[in-house]
Amino acid sequence: MSADASLSTRGPVLVVGAGLVGTSIGLSLATRGVEVLLSDSSPTTLALAREVGAGRALTPQDVPTLVVVSAPPDVCARLVIEQLAAYPGAIVTDVASVKASIARSVLGAVEDATRYVGSHPMAGSERSGPTAARADLFAGRPWVIAATERSAPAAVRAVRHLAVDLGATPVEMDATGHDDAVALVSHMPQIVASLVAARLRDAPEAALALSGQGLRDVTRIAASDPQLWAAILGANATHVRAVLAAVRGDLDVVLAGFDRVVDGGDHGGLAKVAQAIEAGNAGVARIPGKHGGAHREYAVVAVLVPDAPGELARLLADVGRAGVNLEDLRMEHVAGHPVGLAELSVLPKAREQLESALDAAGWKVAG
Repeated sequence: MSADASLSTRGPVLVVGAGLVGTSIGLSLATRGVEVLLSDSSPTTLALAREVGAGRALTPQDVPTLVVVSAPPDVCARLVIEQLAAYPGAIVTDVASVKASIARSVLGAVEDATRYVGSHPMAGSERSGPTAARADLFAGRPWVIAATERSAPAAVRAVRHLAVDLGATPVEMDATGHDDAVALVSHMPQIVASLVAARLRDAPEAALALSGQGLRDVTRIAASDPQLWAAILGANATHVRAVLAAVRGDLDVVLAGFDRVVDGGDHGGLAKVAQAIEAGNAGVARIPGKHGGAHREYAVVAVLVPDAPGELARLLADVGRAGVNLEDLRMEHVAGHPVGLAELSVLPKAREQLESALDAAGWKVAG
C-alpha cells in the first residue's frame, strides 16, 4: 500500500509501546500506507500488535524519522531519553497522560532537547492492550501538543501533523496546564467511577438485577487497568488531590443536608441535594458535543429493538436509508429481556423525518 498523498507524516514511524494507544497509532498510520515500526518489552504484546496490522517489528537497521513513545508515566521519560540518543535524526514525542514530570526529566537529562515534544491524545478505552486498538480511536478527539521551551518549531509541526493525520484536533497547552486539566476531566472521573463500582462488590443479586443504563454509564471506565492507572495518578498526584478535595467538600455539603433529614426530620436539608444536582446540570451542559466546541442539544428518538441477531444492524441501516446523520447512540438492554431500547440522538430538525421513516419500516418508536 502506498502512503496517502494527503498525509504530512512520512515514515518510518517507530511506536515504542504496543498497548491500546500505541497500537491504535500504528494501526491508523499503517492503514494509510505509512511504514510503521513497533517495539515493546513484551514479545507477546508485540506479536499481537503485528497480528492486528499495526506495523512490523523494529530491526537494528531501521532508522525512523519520528518516534512515538506510548508508555506509562513512570517509565516514559527514560524511554524518551533512550530514543533521542538512539536516533539523533528523529523527532520524538510521548503520548503519556501526564506531561510536566516527563518534560522535567527529559530536559534535565538531555542537552539538546529540540527534537522532543510532549503530546497527549485525549482518547482511550476501559479496555487495554493491542487487541482493543482501533484505527479510528483518535478521530474527532483533542490531541494536546505540550511543547517545551526548547522544542524546535519543526518538531512541533511534525507532532501536530501526526495528530491531524490521525483525525485528531491539535490543542496547544503548556505541560502544567495540561496536567491540571486532565486531573479534572479524566483522572478524577476514573477514581469516582471506581469508587461507585466498588460499592457493588457485595451488593445483593436482586439489586444488581435492577441495574440500568445510568449505572453502566457511571461505572464504565471502572473496568480500567489498576496498575496503569496507579502510575498515571501517582504522576499527577498534586493536581488530582486538589480536585478530589473539592469533590469531598461538595459531598460533605450533601451529607449535611441528609443529616438534617435523617436526624431531625428537617426536609429543608434536601435543598442542598437539589443544589448539587442543579450544579451538575450546569456542568454537564458545558461538556462539548460530538464535534467539540459549544454544547449542542440533540433530539432523542427511542426505538425498541428485538433481542435477536442482526436487529441493531438492521436499525442502523434503516437510519442510513432515512438520510439522517446519527450524532450518538445509546443502547440499553437487560439480559433475558426480549427487547432493548436504542436511543438515537439526531439534530432536532431531523427528528420527525427519522421517526416517520422508522415507523414506515416497521420499528416501534417509543413515545
